[in-house]
Amino acid sequence: MQPIVQDDNDIRLHIVQRREGEAADAVLRGVGADALVLLLTQAELDDAARLRHWLPETLAAEVSAMRERGQFAALLGQAEALPTLGLLPCRSLLLSGLGRAAAGADAWRDAGVYAARAALARGLARLALPLPRVADGAAGAVTGTAADAAAVPVRERVHALAEGLLLGGCRMPSYAAAARPPQPALREIALIADRAEFAAPGGGSIAAALAQPLEAARAFAVATQYARDLTNVPGNMLVPDTLAREAARVAARYGMACTVLDEAAIVSHGMGGLHAVGKGSANPPRMISIRYQGTDAWDNVTGLVGKGITFDTGGISLKKPDGMEEMISDMGGAAVLLGLLHAIGRLKPRINLIVVIPTAENMPSGTAFKPGDVIRMMSGHTVEIINTDAEGRVVLGDGVCYAKQLGAERIVDVATLTGAVLVSFADVATGAVANDEALQREVVDAAKRAGEKVWPFPNYPEYHDMLASDVADIKNATSRDRWAGSITGGLFIGYFAGETPWLHLDTGGTAWLWNERGTEPKGGTGAMVRTLAHWLCRTEETE
Repeated sequence: MQPIVQDDNDIRLHIVQRREGEAADAVLRGVGADALVLLLTQAELDDAARLRHWLPETLAAEVSAMRERGQFAALLGQAEALPTLGLLPCRSLLLSGLGRAAAGADAWRDAGVYAARAALARGLARLALPLPRVADGAAGAVTGTAADAAAVPVRERVHALAEGLLLGGCRMPSYAAAARPPQPALREIALIADRAEFAAPGGGSIAAALAQPLEAARAFAVATQYARDLTNVPGNMLVPDTLAREAARVAARYGMACTVLDEAAIVSHGMGGLHAVGKGSANPPRMISIRYQGTDAWDNVTGLVGKGITFDTGGISLKKPDGMEEMISDMGGAAVLLGLLHAIGRLKPRINLIVVIPTAENMPSGTAFKPGDVIRMMSGHTVEIINTDAEGRVVLGDGVCYAKQLGAERIVDVATLTGAVLVSFADVATGAVANDEALQREVVDAAKRAGEKVWPFPNYPEYHDMLASDVADIKNATSRDRWAGSITGGLFIGYFAGETPWLHLDTGGTAWLWNERGTEPKGGTGAMVRTLAHWLCRTEETE
């Protein structure tokens, strides 16, 4: 089967070591770059000696003049270009700001995105980028010994920079038939490590010492871009069966076992929630499960459950038409997990993982489920349907139950669950609610390393009470649906987790953006791919 979207990144990314005393001209000539890219902090922009370390006097003076004119102040988010006019063996100089003097991993990632975007806009296919100097003493070393406690942050920063460059170098696919002027793609990035500022253990190869963070960065970038592209696929091109076939293809690529339940099997398994949501559509639902076994024994299994509503009209509780086209992104949770499998398959962490994706279209028809219906879930519990537009939590209830049946001992679900999360956090942060503080803390810490924003909601008994039903075990929405909508929506899913440690991530505000914002693209963002990758691959990243 052909992939629905590209699932690789063909930008060549490699390390070049600048020998002590080697002229900048010689390094750039060896790389064959179209542009030299300098990532500068505000302090380095004021450091004439630092600029002359890479630039001839005339270009260094012009960069200083740009600062004086207010043209470039090395602020995070700024990227400027100027011609080298033959003063360097490449045609352009790109400047990207790192912000304050002690730039951390997030700044390196963001500056990498802006630099790659600027290169794409100018048709620059091959870049040479000196690794930014680390201002905190021995932190420039890439060893990981106890004597050099600052070493791990350097690898994290290099990972973040490489990740940003790879993500910034990608474009959204187009379905346009009309011919467009060809745009050169970003093909190669050489990261230059200066021997005077970066030292490998025992005087060895810096390329070898940084191989692991670069490999992880590529895996995370491929995973994120895949999730973005899959989220952007139009609803007529991605229905539940198509998504199931794509999941099977991704699993087969990495030797993972994949099982797909069709509508008859969904009914026979008692998955009344998924069946109810999907039965209003001409495209029947599917239940997808993918198993990754990274240890000898199938134990200590982590379950991930992703919402796979390939289009959401709201069903009988029909949405307003304005903006409904965004509902192609309602399978954003599924896209995150399928993207994540690319990172897992490449890095092969020693973990056991079960991925479950309940997928359906939520459509109004004569066979659609209705407000007031009572349905029976896979767990045996009954649900009173208050609002058919609260369908994601219903399919996820069956997904969580299925993950437990398949051996999950802790569960994280990812879903574009509520519009209410936008009221709380706008489109800036992902909301979280959990029944296990330790699990929640692990994932929130991973989000900080990934540069993604996650903020926990409270889990108080009063919120559970809001879901009490007079005619069923639980109802799928509160009577006052503007009150605590994100919390109660998440807790509905948690009801089916029971005593199993569980965390819900509501990406209703972060999975899709109407316009490019900062380093995040227009359309699908892949929010939470890198958070989950950092969480699941955390041991391998720090070895």
